[in-house]
Amino acid sequence: MTTTTLAVLVPLLPFLGAVAGLLLGRTVPGLVRPLAVLPTLAALVIAVLVAARHGGGADIESATELTPTGSIPIELALHIDGFAALVAVLVGVVASCVQIYSTGYLRDDPRYPSYAALVSLFTSAMLLVVYSGDLMVLLVGWEIMGICSYFLVGHYWETPEARAASLKAFLVTKLGDVPFLIGLFALAVDTGSFRITTVLATVAGGGLDHPTLIALLLLAGVAGKSAQFPLHTWLPDAMAGPTPVSALIHAATMVAAGVYFVARLLPVFAVSAAAMVVLAVMAAVTMAGSALAALAQDDIKRVLAYSTIGQLGYLTGALAVGDRGAAVFHLLSHGAFKALLFLGAGVIIHAAGTNSLAAMSRMKGLRDRVPDAFWTMTVALLALAAIPPFSGFFSKEAVLGAAEHAATGHSETAPTAAGWIVLVAGLLTALLTAAYATRLWLLAFNGRGPEAPDHGRQPVAMTAVLWVLAVPSLAFGLTVGVLPKWFDGHSLTPTLTTSVLGTGFALVGGLVTYGAWRHTTALAERHPMGAVAADTGAGADGGLVEAEAIATHAPAYGDVAAAHDPADPGRLLLGPLHRHAAVGFHLDAVYAALFVRPVQAAARLVRFLDREVVETYVRGAGTAPRWLGAAVRRAQTGNVQTYLSALLAGTVVLAVAAVLVATVGA
Repeated sequence: MTTTTLAVLVPLLPFLGAVAGLLLGRTVPGLVRPLAVLPTLAALVIAVLVAARHGGGADIESATELTPTGSIPIELALHIDGFAALVAVLVGVVASCVQIYSTGYLRDDPRYPSYAALVSLFTSAMLLVVYSGDLMVLLVGWEIMGICSYFLVGHYWETPEARAASLKAFLVTKLGDVPFLIGLFALAVDTGSFRITTVLATVAGGGLDHPTLIALLLLAGVAGKSAQFPLHTWLPDAMAGPTPVSALIHAATMVAAGVYFVARLLPVFAVSAAAMVVLAVMAAVTMAGSALAALAQDDIKRVLAYSTIGQLGYLTGALAVGDRGAAVFHLLSHGAFKALLFLGAGVIIHAAGTNSLAAMSRMKGLRDRVPDAFWTMTVALLALAAIPPFSGFFSKEAVLGAAEHAATGHSETAPTAAGWIVLVAGLLTALLTAAYATRLWLLAFNGRGPEAPDHGRQPVAMTAVLWVLAVPSLAFGLTVGVLPKWFDGHSLTPTLTTSVLGTGFALVGGLVTYGAWRHTTALAERHPMGAVAADTGAGADGGLVEAEAIATHAPAYGDVAAAHDPADPGRLLLGPLHRHAAVGFHLDAVYAALFVRPVQAAARLVRFLDREVVETYVRGAGTAPRWLGAAVRRAQTGNVQTYLSALLAGTVVLAVAAVLVATVGA
């Protein structure tokens, strides 16, 4: 079988599994899990074969015209380079782990068949984005992911939080997709093609007429899809969906799509120095702001959500300094340890028996109860904090090294300003990342909250997946010497300066947080603030109980817990900034004031004008003939004498009028 045929099967198999799951899931329940897991696993195996055949060598190209358009053709095209081959393997690994994990996490959920089918469709759409060689076909996968996220985030639609979160995710990402679509059309007009290789060849030849405008339009879509400032606010709220969905969205699909798109079309953005600086500023604000917000969150999944936003900021920062190899390296590394963190959080939720206990202020005694989650999440948090020799150290240092390279004026594509912006923000974020990673570890596994109910051992399908993902989280950095031949050939080996600075900042962040925790713990022991009553919530299934808990604890879900851990070091470290960081620096309130309320006021004005002005004319147009008809109806008495008298009177009136007119005329 040719490599092209194998590559076509990679997105096709999960799609067929999704269709079969939707058609047969209700009628043949025994097929639901095989249809969820096996097509995705098969796609992973084939993606590995495609990557092996590519071997970091020549790109794999194939295309056929989809339909004649009369102008710019749309083609079913494959374009598989080293980036695409490895990202497809990442998508397959994470999606397979999520599907296997979900068989235990959502084993009793009545909507599991539709959930599993949507996850397969989600996976298929991302693989289409990864392998597509035509921008319009890529857009199809891009939009399918948007609608899948709407349904999956709103899986627990009985709860107002899930409904609001799914709608917010859909609308915010669509807000970015509108300029993104315009940018795609403008790019096609300038280059004469939607084919990615043709676009890149035209750009290399200097054939792009409006580079800055096109780049900025495309960046709007990337900001929405990859949750970058200012369109990042949907991602923390998306935690209202099932935890495995969070792992899928954050690690390998949806949010990775925007970064991957920029990496694939980086020469388009590199033509405009202004666009690169804008991208650097966007990355810097996203990195630092989200890290501060993560340090103030109480819900474990919202900590991880803001962490994802910050790590995506590192990826866009690497792209802003012109090094897509470093960006995709960190994308692969981050995909492994972030999937592990979310799935580990799901094990904690499952063990505690209620999502309210995903609030770290309510956790106690989980270290011994969920040892698999404890050890694997420890590995993942060390990778997140970029502590050597874990994978996050090598990939994050590749980003910082690229930023230093640009800041010192050695980059041929990135402005020096972009390099300094990314380097400074990256080092600050390294300190904050280690701080919130340490805080999460301390509060989740060494917390002083109320004792949670014990629901027994977790399903093997859930715990086994954690150990599978722990391997790349620990050892993926060893590929640092092999990956350059798959990318652009640039070295990804950590440099001495950024390694020392980055690791030093991370160690300072971790040690200061640990010291603050010890201090606040001692204070809490000397001045106890009282026990917080735990909401025990019965049930063995994490998914069902998660939905019930979100509904029960709606006021506190996704926000600062009403009862906080007095030993929380985040409050001490952030001081008065804590209450602002806990609500995402009030960006939702700002957007409500700038956009939501004016639109609502305009809607009320339109409703008033419609009811009081337009409808008044409409009612008047109906009332006047009705009154005239009533008057005429009164004259219809049926008396002949009355009719003759009226006729005679009318004749006399007309005669008198004629005489008067004649007299005046004379």
